[in-house]
Amino acid sequence: MIELAEMLPPTPSPLWTLARQMGLDYAVGGLPFDDPLNGSDAPWDYMPLLRLKQRYESSGFKLAVIEARPPYNLVKRGLPGRDGEIDAICTLMENMGRLGIPVWCYEWMTDFNWLRTNANTPSRGGSIVTSFDAALLRDAPPTELGPISEEALWENLEYFLRRVVPVAERANVKLAMHPDDPPLSPIRGVGRIMRSIDNYQRLLDLVPSPVNGITLCQGNFTLMTDDLPAAIRQFGRQNKIFFVHFRDVRGTPEKFEETWHDAGKTDLLACMRAYKEVGFEGVLRPDHVPTVEGDSNDRPGYSAFGRLYAIGYIRGLRHAVYREET
Repeated sequence: MIELAEMLPPTPSPLWTLARQMGLDYAVGGLPFDDPLNGSDAPWDYMPLLRLKQRYESSGFKLAVIEARPPYNLVKRGLPGRDGEIDAICTLMENMGRLGIPVWCYEWMTDFNWLRTNANTPSRGGSIVTSFDAALLRDAPPTELGPISEEALWENLEYFLRRVVPVAERANVKLAMHPDDPPLSPIRGVGRIMRSIDNYQRLLDLVPSPVNGITLCQGNFTLMTDDLPAAIRQFGRQNKIFFVHFRDVRGTPEKFEETWHDAGKTDLLACMRAYKEVGFEGVLRPDHVPTVEGDSNDRPGYSAFGRLYAIGYIRGLRHAVYREET
């Protein structure tokens, strides 16, 4: 059965308490960049990761996914210094393996990560969501490092995977590629390649391995296809879905907004049925929830109270699907 989890910061907070009150047993964690005991250790070294894992476990959570990365933009761009960045990622893989942390969520978005043009879009009942409108970026300047083509990104990705995949295989750590957000190319002259169903299949075929797989972020995938359950079945039957972001949007890759889980364009019940059909037993977490009354929008998409509704809604879907007659 799918396991429900939450993205919890590396330091205990009220959200940790809310997660336990929601009945969650699994945590998706970051890297311990602010651990005062790090000394000369990097956050991806063994001792900081050990302390991180113990903090989660002492509060009753199993650390199932690391969803944070050492710096690696030089890797994505194929610039001098990339081998040192890859070395740090290989160290992370080795230490995750030693500590039994099974999944690393990474991405291939060069120069900037997920992008929105508005973080205060009104939604239901005065709640707030994020939105994107590509037309507003028509006159945006290029990034500091300038344009990069999609083919260059593919070449650099293959170089990266050929270095990292063997290390991840030995460590028994799964590499779960997150999609480009939004799945649109180029943006400010920067190519984006993890933006279509075909490109994801290309990723899997580029360096075939049991550890080379997908973070199926539904908000992005539903902008790539009109049949998200079919995409879940396509990749799930290959055993390539390692991690799920359960969310929804309304619109197109060029113009969309985040939605409440019950108000988007996707049949989320059909998605849950598809995960069951392919036998997915990994971790799922809600993502990009609305900011609601009484909460702060200082981290758009990640307000605490909005997660309460999301987890309840997702748990209801799971309960309904896994109680159905097979």
